[in-house]
Amino acid sequence: MTQRKIIHVDCDCFYAAIEMRDDPRLAGNPLAVGGSAEKRGVIATCNYEARAYGVRSAMSSRHALKLCPDLTIVKPRMDAYKEASREILLIFRDYTDRIEPLSLDEAYLDVSGCEHFGGSATRIAQDIRRRVSSQLHITVSAGVAPNKFLAKIASDWRKPNGLFVITPDQVEDFVAALPVSKLHGVGKVTADKLGRLGIITCEQLREWTKLALVREFGSFGERLWNLSRGIDERVVQNDSRRQSVSVENTYDVDLPDLASCLEKLPELLATLDVRVSRMDSSYRPGKPFVKVKFHDFTQTTLEQQGAGRDIASYTQLLTQAISRGGKPVRLLGVGVRLQDLSGGHEQLELFGRV
Repeated sequence: MTQRKIIHVDCDCFYAAIEMRDDPRLAGNPLAVGGSAEKRGVIATCNYEARAYGVRSAMSSRHALKLCPDLTIVKPRMDAYKEASREILLIFRDYTDRIEPLSLDEAYLDVSGCEHFGGSATRIAQDIRRRVSSQLHITVSAGVAPNKFLAKIASDWRKPNGLFVITPDQVEDFVAALPVSKLHGVGKVTADKLGRLGIITCEQLREWTKLALVREFGSFGERLWNLSRGIDERVVQNDSRRQSVSVENTYDVDLPDLASCLEKLPELLATLDVRVSRMDSSYRPGKPFVKVKFHDFTQTTLEQQGAGRDIASYTQLLTQAISRGGKPVRLLGVGVRLQDLSGGHEQLELFGRV
């Protein structure tokens, strides 16, 4: 079977980069794109000068200003971001039609069959980065690897404005030294559990059999076994449409009652709002839903047609969902179903249609 050649392209602080490009006076100073602090706004993204102060996406604008009093916050201009995304997509299409966008500013490309530059994925990635910089005057980072899992890690390896390549013969050693916290799907709770088992790196994870990992982590144990060996068979999919967007969090200490769960709701909704804002206009947010997993791992999901995406609606849904179990809660999730406006047979193009 032909060795896959996957490129993961990720724009550097995309929204902020567009703002600095269009208004050079903003460059070099702490900058964030988001809502007003006076109106309980949330940060969508920020530049690297702001990140140095601890400012992050999904953070409240009020808290961001406490961390960085000199922070400039500008309102999002989604039309400008979508137009830039369309231009980037046109560049991608010059190399391959096997494109899987993840958001307005991030995508996988399968260039396994590409004839440009003699089929060199590294040179294709270099050329994409050059063209985006030349045509759009922003930077992107890229990772090149034999699969999606490693390509995404590689794109973050030399951010911002970097390129990192993992060749097939480098996979074994690269993954062995990789912290398990870098594995796709390993959050803080799973990383902490792995740490308690004495597993910090993938090399240590490889010492466990697949059966032992399944016993400890359920079906995710098999995924851990594969990833620790650099195995990821997922293909670049350009023909599927998202059904929903959501955010969830597993808590180190179980939430004992409804009141403690409701305290977590504003933070979850802030993160959800950021993710929804990154969807393109071919999706429309529909009915909201909540997910609750209780301490005994039973779970329930509740949604309501016609309800709003305001905190009052989610509060009502969460209250009803928790009443179904009446037990301490280990995981909370909030989300929204998506209405596909592009038609059932149209290719996925989160980077915008052209």
